[in-house]
Amino acid sequence: MTQIEAARKGIVTPEIKQVAQKEQRSVEYIMEGLKNGTIVIPKNKNHDIDAVGIGKGLRTKVNANIGTSSDIAELDNELKKLDAAVEAKADSVMDLSTGGDLDYIRREILKRSPIVVGNVPIYQAAVEVAQKKGSIAFMTEDDIFSTIEKQAKDGIDYMTLHCGVTLETLERLIKQGRVEDIVSRGGSFLSVWMLYNKKQNPLFEKFDRILEIAKEYDVTLSLGDGFRPGAIADATDRAQIHELILLGELHKRALEAGVQSMIEGPGHVPIDQVIMNAQIEKSVCDGAPFYVLGPVVTDIAPGYDHITSAIGGALMAAYGADFLCYVTKAEHVRLPTPEDVREGVIVTRIAAHAADIAKQIPGAKQWDLEMSRARKALNWERMIELSIDPEYVRELRSSSLPKEDDVCTMCGKFCAIKLLNKALRNQE
Repeated sequence: MTQIEAARKGIVTPEIKQVAQKEQRSVEYIMEGLKNGTIVIPKNKNHDIDAVGIGKGLRTKVNANIGTSSDIAELDNELKKLDAAVEAKADSVMDLSTGGDLDYIRREILKRSPIVVGNVPIYQAAVEVAQKKGSIAFMTEDDIFSTIEKQAKDGIDYMTLHCGVTLETLERLIKQGRVEDIVSRGGSFLSVWMLYNKKQNPLFEKFDRILEIAKEYDVTLSLGDGFRPGAIADATDRAQIHELILLGELHKRALEAGVQSMIEGPGHVPIDQVIMNAQIEKSVCDGAPFYVLGPVVTDIAPGYDHITSAIGGALMAAYGADFLCYVTKAEHVRLPTPEDVREGVIVTRIAAHAADIAKQIPGAKQWDLEMSRARKALNWERMIELSIDPEYVRELRSSSLPKEDDVCTMCGKFCAIKLLNKALRNQE
């Protein structure tokens, strides 16, 4: 029985109860969200982790991408990235490995991860076929679906499946033209396969087969944006919107089948289109949870794309996005390091929290209020404790100690708060 089916029958699963407690919401609220498809709890029946809820009225969640590449395939390094993501309080990780023993890497990450784990099955299917047969064009439907089932059986909690990459959507992209065409690896793999074989995308054509597998293991479908814009010049074009319409229809089919699903979104989006993109997704996809990569709001900042994505992510989440996939400063440049992962999670959590304040998520403003009170009291231990990255704050303060313990070296004895606190006490 999936979480949706349990909610429909009025059964309060341990996962529903756990999410309700974490989110300061009623059990009834979580169950209603599951039933109408606005909340998901990505937790495979074969993965023993704490439940996490994603969706309407819940805290904005953060994902960290990890995984090997064809150039660097070192499992130990990826496990360090996993640990860094967990330490920085990511809500999930996605294993995007394309190099090395993919089954072994995935299973080791699942074994070690105390948080939600996602994957993109088409990566493994395409990479292994290319290694065996010389080209991803020789991939078969069975290659794809056997990989999906294998990953589901292993315990993957949610899967990115590019079901909206169709011949019709691809035709729109080609006819309209783009600066950067397709930047999604999954979208590119499937487009190459369709162009070579002159066949429809099996993930779209055989969607019922996906639903059967997902239902058996209660895998949450993350309906992937294979045509997400990779340049702000390409944002909100016909291919992106046509794919989104298809994903909205597939989300409805999944809900009817008792399968959890969420929608993935762009991508590179200029800041004046961010709010519109959030609103379009919520309207076209019936309020389905929105999982966003970034969005990156300018193309000119490689090395600083954790910042460009946090700008877009805060705004997108404030207007409806429920789940932010981090972008590290290494994006567009190289495979990220464990420190890149840690920093990327923290920066994205800041964006998520800023959005939660705007959305009036329970407990969000209280955190800031407690910090403000600690600052007024010049209580440095409490300020460090309340900060989103206590270790870093303590390091910064220790690197520049003031002459007076209750202030910092920015203002020293002329600290505005200290001066006024003293003046007010003298008035008493």
